Amino acid sequence: MHSAIKKTMLSTQILLALVAAAGVANAAEPGAATSDTPQPAPQGDQLVVTATAPDSTFNAGSDALVPAYLDGQIANGGRLGFLGEQKAENVPFSIVSYTSKLLQDQQAHTLSDVLDNDASVESSYGYGNFAENYVVRGFTLATDDISYGGLYGVLPRQIVSTFFAERVELLKGASAFLNGVPPGGTGVGGNVNIEPKRADDTPLTRVSLDYTSASQVGGSLDLARRFGEDNRVGVRVNLIHREGETAIDGEKRRLTGGSLGLDYRGDRFRGSLDVGAAHQTVHGGRPVVYTGSATRIPDAPSATTNYGQQWAYTDLETEFGMLKGEYDVAENWTVYGALGASHNHEYGKYSSPTLANDAGDTTMSRMTVPYFSDNVSGNTGIRGTFDTGVVSHRVNIGYSNAYTKTRSAYTLTTASVSSNIYAPVAHTEPLVDRYAGGDMGDPHVRSRIRNQGYAISDTLSVLDERVQVIAGLRRQSIAVRNYGYDGVESGTFDETKVTPAFGLVLKPWDNVSFYANHIEALQAGESGATTYNGLRVSNGGQTAGIVTSKQDEVGVKADFGRVAASLALFEITKPESMYQLSGDHYDYGNYGEVRNRGLELNLFGEPVYGVRLNGSLTLLDPEMTKTQDGSYDGKDAVGVPRYHWVVSGEYDIPGLAGVTATGKVIRTGGQYADEANDLQLPAWTRLDLGVRYDMQRSENNIVWRAGVENVTNEHYWASAAGGYLTQGDPRELKLSMTVDF
Repeated sequence: MHSAIKKTMLSTQILLALVAAAGVANAAEPGAATSDTPQPAPQGDQLVVTATAPDSTFNAGSDALVPAYLDGQIANGGRLGFLGEQKAENVPFSIVSYTSKLLQDQQAHTLSDVLDNDASVESSYGYGNFAENYVVRGFTLATDDISYGGLYGVLPRQIVSTFFAERVELLKGASAFLNGVPPGGTGVGGNVNIEPKRADDTPLTRVSLDYTSASQVGGSLDLARRFGEDNRVGVRVNLIHREGETAIDGEKRRLTGGSLGLDYRGDRFRGSLDVGAAHQTVHGGRPVVYTGSATRIPDAPSATTNYGQQWAYTDLETEFGMLKGEYDVAENWTVYGALGASHNHEYGKYSSPTLANDAGDTTMSRMTVPYFSDNVSGNTGIRGTFDTGVVSHRVNIGYSNAYTKTRSAYTLTTASVSSNIYAPVAHTEPLVDRYAGGDMGDPHVRSRIRNQGYAISDTLSVLDERVQVIAGLRRQSIAVRNYGYDGVESGTFDETKVTPAFGLVLKPWDNVSFYANHIEALQAGESGATTYNGLRVSNGGQTAGIVTSKQDEVGVKADFGRVAASLALFEITKPESMYQLSGDHYDYGNYGEVRNRGLELNLFGEPVYGVRLNGSLTLLDPEMTKTQDGSYDGKDAVGVPRYHWVVSGEYDIPGLAGVTATGKVIRTGGQYADEANDLQLPAWTRLDLGVRYDMQRSENNIVWRAGVENVTNEHYWASAAGGYLTQGDPRELKLSMTVDF
């Protein structure tokens, strides 16, 4: 603990020193900006953010970011795995990206704050901890499976901060062909990729101070310069420190982090190196609630109530890095490669209440877990274009590999303590452990996972790309070795699957695209017990093969110049592992099924000058179609609402130069916390309001932001994902001041 305090004090001192030095930083030659970061306005001018012109150079398939749309908060496209960055209008997949400008304007501290903008995504906490988990198109996406620059396993686990993010790219739908298989095996309904910050040609020296209720105070530095001939070498530095009590009673959070991004852009070679570290803690956090013996879902307590224990905490440390490069070997042909790695060290004492009745009475125990993970991932390949008669081809051949090794142990207390979610009772930490596994000081290896694959694709286009067909295959291997807490191997799994992808894009008009796709998601299956219903299970203890989820999707995308919109209809079927009677024994396999059918509508842009909108709607039919013994056939899947919509907007107030009013409304339908659909969460609505003021003082541009989330202080259960309850955050005030020197 003392070393952690010293690290925090040192990081704070470094941050303050750099903030003090920021005002005298040397300037480099100005030029055209290439990232989303708003650039300082010339002296005496009002800050104006301009988007890249439609005819600007964009190299599809590379690491170059898709140009931002109009005001710069959203980009209509993003990274499609080994196919690189692509405009949404030219691909048969649903993808949207949120820029660093949106992250700043909405004061988004974590990835969950960003993904609140899309109705296809629900946010919740992890099982028994404070990790941010997501549900995309009705299927779980864990933070372990968020990619960084297209590589899995590089980012910090559990809580992903946004201080190093240039883009947050949301790909909706299955993506095994595009992305391979993430280490955690989630992401059946969608994936998220974060792109690192890069230095623009325009120098940037930005200092920010922020406050979040109840008493969180933070500061950050964002410094960018380019050097050398034609500004070929870029440097981007980000530092941040924030700590204090949240709006939840007694909950305290702290973040100290930094990142360094170096890049080189030559005539034929482009390369980059990104390194970073983050240390985050949550003390006395409000946990999830297990339904236990409840026969109905109790009303959510008051928004600020904390039914956790003050001795519960989590401490997360991560160091990460990524090296990337690409080289033009010939005209229209490029070889590329990337290598990333991370080390995660976590230690936590967790205690989540379990409902004992419908009156809110609970029992709680203490579980202590040290956790380590080491991750290495990489990819390489070649892409190029050529013509055969009237048909144009864009070809990509690639290889990817993601390796993860985890170590962990645990202790669990003998007895539980009693409390109530409406009138929490504080208890001293239970010290007597009843159960234990592994060496708490030096945990043994618990798992080794290696997911690797080879992929090939060809995008064929005719009639000036008005008709495009994409076809591809990936040969994917999933190898898993599991170990007991004593370090002895307990099971292995090593299988290979070939997964296809097909897509079609039709553009009858320049601004309208119709599309369709078939694509799959892959993950390792579960393992069954050795007996079931008193009979032997023929393959008990063995993993039930690779689970192959299948998606079919059709849709339309349109860009009307000032407004862009998309409509998608999709069906995803995911096999579920269960037992099947076969004579005098049972077999365990992927015989069950969950089927999600849905509609997605997205619209964003500036329909009237000074009025900006971003809205989305998702309608879902999350049906369990094949369940064990047919017990729950036709029931809704756990933790998946049937509808969810989000509308946000900005309004530049006439007569008040630089003043913008902001707002967001989130509405989520009811959902079930159990397979029998007996425990239902009610629908809920959240209102956020804010204001932003851009002002110019001497040579400095200053932006003031104020926002209130959950204005009406609603108390509600936000999610039942995982079969447990995550409560929505209370009313929260966010203030920030950003100065560009």
